[in-house]
Amino acid sequence: MSRRADRCLSAKPRGECPGASPCGHSPDVREETAMHDHRKLGRELDLFDTDPLIGAGLPYWLPDGATVRHTLEEYIRAAERRAGYRHVYSPVLGKRELYEISGHWAHYSDDMFPPMDLGGEQILLRPSLCPHHAVIYRSRSHSYRELPLRMAELGGMYRSELSGVLGGLTRVRAIQLNDAHIFCTLEQVAEEAQGALEMIRRAYEALGITPTRYRLSLPGPGGKYVAAPEKWQQSTALLTDVLDRSGLPYEAAEGEAAFYGPKIDVQVTDGAGRESTLSTVQVDFHQPEQFGLHYIGADGARHRPVMIHRSIIGSVERAVAHLIEQHGGAFPAWLAPTQLVILPISDAELPHAAALARRCAGLGLRAEIAGPERGTLGARIREGRLVPYQAVIGAKEAAEDHVALRLRGGLRLDPRPAGDALTRISALVDAHSTDLWAGTAH
Repeated sequence: MSRRADRCLSAKPRGECPGASPCGHSPDVREETAMHDHRKLGRELDLFDTDPLIGAGLPYWLPDGATVRHTLEEYIRAAERRAGYRHVYSPVLGKRELYEISGHWAHYSDDMFPPMDLGGEQILLRPSLCPHHAVIYRSRSHSYRELPLRMAELGGMYRSELSGVLGGLTRVRAIQLNDAHIFCTLEQVAEEAQGALEMIRRAYEALGITPTRYRLSLPGPGGKYVAAPEKWQQSTALLTDVLDRSGLPYEAAEGEAAFYGPKIDVQVTDGAGRESTLSTVQVDFHQPEQFGLHYIGADGARHRPVMIHRSIIGSVERAVAHLIEQHGGAFPAWLAPTQLVILPISDAELPHAAALARRCAGLGLRAEIAGPERGTLGARIREGRLVPYQAVIGAKEAAEDHVALRLRGGLRLDPRPAGDALTRISALVDAHSTDLWAGTAH
C-alpha cells in the first residue's frame, strides 16, 4: 500500500467514505480519481516513473506497479494455457533479413530503431514478435492433425516513437506485448478468431474494462500495405463473417489495417476522451507465404496454413495505463498491489496482526500491516482507502481470533472469525471476481 495514496486523492476534503457504491468506492472517490490521468496517478501511487538518464518513453516499474504487472501477466498466461496455447520465448533481436522477409523493413522501417552493425551483419530490435513465431513454426514439420497450433509469448518489442508523442505508459519505446499466433487451416479461421474474441470478453469482465467499440480495420490508399488484392478480400470477408456471427456491433475504418492484413480492433477510451486500441485479432495470409510455412494435409501434400495474430490485452503498458484510469487506482481485489491492510488498534495487537499477515501469505494474499506508528486509526483507514479490504484488530478481536472487516468504499462488516474471512477473500481473488463480498462490486 503506497504511503502516497491518500495524498493523490486530496482534491476534496478527506474523510471516511460514506458508503459502498456499485464500483466499490464512494462517489467522492470516483469524482476525485476521474480528475487524474494515469501519468499523474500512476506516479502518485508509486506504480511507475521515468528518469532522463534512462530515456523518454522508457518507464520503469516500482514494486507496487511490478506487482500489478506480474499479476496481470500471470492471469493472461493461465487463461492462454486453459485455451490450449503453448508458450515460447524468442529473442528481442533479429537480423535485418528476417524483417525483410516478413515485410516489416519495407513497410514499417520508419517506426523501427536503426540497425546495429555486428560482425558484418545488421541486427535490429524487433518491432513485432510475429516474424520470430513464424520461424519457430517453420523449425519443425507439422501435420494437419496438430492444427490449430496456438503459440503465445509475453515478449518485448521496440518502436522508435517520436519524443513528441510519448507519454506515461500509453506510448512507449519498449513494449511488453501479450502476443499469440495461431497457425491453422482456412476452415479453422472463424472458430479460432471467435475463440480469441471470447477470451477478450472474459478478460475485460475480470478486469472491469468496458470496450468503447469494435472496429474492423481495413487498408486505405497509399503504399503502406502489401499488394495482394485477393488475399485482402479473403481475409476481410473472414473477419467480417466472424463479427457478424458474434453479434457484436462494429464499424469499418479504412487506413487502420496492419500492413499485411485486416484486423478486429477493440477500442477503449481514457478519461480525456482519447480512444486507443487495446486488443486485436488479425488474419494474415502474407507471412505464411513469405516464410514458406506449410503443413502436411490428410492427402499427404503440403498446404499453406493461415496465421491469426491475436492479443488479449495488447501491451502490458497500455493495459495498466487504462486500468489505472478506469479504476482510479482502486483495482479489482485480485489485481490490487495490496489486497488486505491489517490495522491493529494498539501495539498490544501487533503480534496477532503479524500472525494474520503470515496466514494471508500462506493463502497467496498480499497483506500489509499498518500499525499505530503510522498514525491514528482514522488516518490509517484513510491512507488505505484504495485497498480492497481493511482488517481492524482490537483487543477483543485478537482474543477471539476475529477480524472486523471494512470493504473499500466504507462498508463495515460484523466481526467474524479470521479464518472464515480470509478463506472467503481468497476464493474471490482466485476467481478473479470484481465482487468484494456478496453483491458488492470492486
